[in-house]
Amino acid sequence: MIKAARTQITGRIVHKICEARTFASMANFVTDSIKDAVKSSILEEAARPDSKLWSAGDSDVQKMKSYTDLNGDKDSNPMKNTVIPGSQHVNSPISPARLLMLHDPLDEWYLDEKPSGIAPPPLTSEIDPFLLSKNDMNTLSQSIRSDLIGSDHPVLSKAAAYFFEEGQDGGKKVRPMMVLLLSRAMQIHTDQHATVRPDLFQAQRRLAEISEMIHTASLFHDDVIDGADTRRGAPAVHKVFGNKMAILAGDYLLARASIFLARLRDVEVVETMSTIIEHLVRGEVMQMKGSDVGATENERMIQYLRKNFYKTASLMANSCKSAAILGGYNDTIVAAAYRYGKHLGIAFQLVDDVLDYEGSASTMGKPALSDLNAGLATAPVLFAAEVYPDELIPRIERKFKQEGDVDAAVEYVRKSGGIKKTKDLAQVHIEIAIESIAELGPSIYKKALVQLAHKVVDRTR
Repeated sequence: MIKAARTQITGRIVHKICEARTFASMANFVTDSIKDAVKSSILEEAARPDSKLWSAGDSDVQKMKSYTDLNGDKDSNPMKNTVIPGSQHVNSPISPARLLMLHDPLDEWYLDEKPSGIAPPPLTSEIDPFLLSKNDMNTLSQSIRSDLIGSDHPVLSKAAAYFFEEGQDGGKKVRPMMVLLLSRAMQIHTDQHATVRPDLFQAQRRLAEISEMIHTASLFHDDVIDGADTRRGAPAVHKVFGNKMAILAGDYLLARASIFLARLRDVEVVETMSTIIEHLVRGEVMQMKGSDVGATENERMIQYLRKNFYKTASLMANSCKSAAILGGYNDTIVAAAYRYGKHLGIAFQLVDDVLDYEGSASTMGKPALSDLNAGLATAPVLFAAEVYPDELIPRIERKFKQEGDVDAAVEYVRKSGGIKKTKDLAQVHIEIAIESIAELGPSIYKKALVQLAHKVVDRTR
């Protein structure tokens, strides 16, 4: 009986091995065109705004669509009896206003708005955001190296800390700077917190460090995907440690950031910051797919701006929002923090896209025209396509792959005023960002946030 059982088991194993070999043989006959078709189908689904791949939590948004007055008729609020996270309900949504921030519909881009042309207030050393934050920024990389990154694997640890090492941490650190300046401005605005925590500023500083770690992890991954050679004027991480180690180092930074995020002991902040990571993936998928063939100029621009929000502005918006949540501030202040980060982030990326045309490898830390050479249509060329559609749309759709496409695109961008239109749109979003923090009381930190916004559009690197 035992012998018969063994024979039966052996027979099943042999059958499974034969099955596996058959599938492996079949895989060899799958043509590249079929593989590309499958990949294209997956990207098509993932890039759709209403894709079910990203639909977790959308049922809560649907419940809120009829509740238009967030600060008004509470009796009409369908979620007025909802329990806030931290209670016995595992999947309880947050407050209506914050829920709509978490699932931002991204339905207004101000494409028809013009900048007011109001000059920034005079800059003094007292309100210079970089001078005001100098001590915090000087110790930020050291704190991340010593407190947040730790691995028994020396190569992994070295790779993860690559952009936090002395002499290598030359990034602008705009994200942690925003978080800390805003934290101090909100604290001065009011000391009436819904929840007082004695370690508030330490928690907000740790949040700033986590924000920079998430940003750095995204750079590691982006450079592998894009095949970039340099970053911040130095060899990209994958050029030093290899693709696999660069990806693992990025994953490791995200894992460490998640651990320290959980230690902030705030469920809503964890949910908000975790959304950033989903958005980074979503944005990368949209960038890989590109715009739809046959899309209108307006559709291309909106898709591009949505991608920018996911890849750049979401991190800024949700980090600022999380700083306000940690302080226990009301929904009005939380929304102001979110809008400041969101619109400054959109402007930041628009200016980045301009610098791809106007900058140089020495100032930008990466080659000029890197976006066009990678096949990416950014705001300057999309604005140019509104003026020269016949000349540019075919080049956009083939991702500038034919010889002469890049040079021709640059020429049309220059002739069309695409760069000026991009700068104007960036200025519009900066003005919205500044207007959003008008809610805050006067302080040197609020003035520094205004200066930071202006510096974003005036920067050359």
